[in-house]
Amino acid sequence: MHWADRIGRRLKLRDLHILLAVVQCGSMTKAASQLSVSNPVISKAIADMERTLGVRLLDRSPLGIEPTMYGRALLDRSVVAFDELRQAVKHIEFLGDPTAGELRIGAPIVFASGIVTAVIDRLSRRHPRIVFDLLAGEAGQTYRALEERKVDLLIARIYAPIAEEHMHAEILYDEFDVVAAGSQNPWTRRRSAKLADLMNEPWILPPPDSLSGSVAAEAFRASGLDIPRATVVTSPTVVRNALLATGRFLTIVPNSVLTFRTYNPALKRLPIHLPTTRRPVGIITLKNRTLGPVAQLFIACAREVAKLTDARPGARNKVS
Repeated sequence: MHWADRIGRRLKLRDLHILLAVVQCGSMTKAASQLSVSNPVISKAIADMERTLGVRLLDRSPLGIEPTMYGRALLDRSVVAFDELRQAVKHIEFLGDPTAGELRIGAPIVFASGIVTAVIDRLSRRHPRIVFDLLAGEAGQTYRALEERKVDLLIARIYAPIAEEHMHAEILYDEFDVVAAGSQNPWTRRRSAKLADLMNEPWILPPPDSLSGSVAAEAFRASGLDIPRATVVTSPTVVRNALLATGRFLTIVPNSVLTFRTYNPALKRLPIHLPTTRRPVGIITLKNRTLGPVAQLFIACAREVAKLTDARPGARNKVS
């Protein structure tokens, strides 16, 4: 049969939605409860799709239901189709009211509290009815969220191993890391210091298996040093800042943390340059994915904010 007869008239978005629910729930009964339909409706939808496509989509076992390789292939493309439809609906809503809309943004915590906050503040003043859904997490988590289409775009450091062919990156500015301490820490009164001088201080470092942790480790090794024993291992910015405020701890953070509007005056940068940590920060999107008008507004605003960012060591940020 021709495509229109075999697929166009027989395969429905509702059926794909049912298949996705069954796989996510691992059970037709649970999927029926989630979708508020009967079990026969679920069974019929799956059977009709298998008959139309001529392949088995699900494997049933005592442990539950798993997609076959055919089912997985169909689901992978279905996620893309549903995402494109979501973007189309957003576009229609924007055409009806250009001052409103929703945008899902992903960013590592440290950038979520820096450049992303500055962009949201500026754009929300211009378009107060836009809703920003911000996912702030560990860098690897936010990259996965982009690949799974849980966010529309990502602002993060661009790591060479993750710059996949299916992603597009627009560089906004170069970021470098600095050593920071609370304003009461004695090291903030020193005009000069070396990284080697700080090895026995209490450090707050990101998890060693995280992307930011690998950057910090590289900085120490480039100076011919082993990674110091961390007194605290954590990623959340709020926890790190609270510990730094005691005046006892040291940490490594992106320079933008100390220069954007969210700068905490209780934190001070030590006169230590870490050249190996310089990496570009950019807007990362998926290729061949339609971005709605609100996303385009956000990207344009991010470019404006980035132009006001001087990433040279010792420079001050002018963002307001």
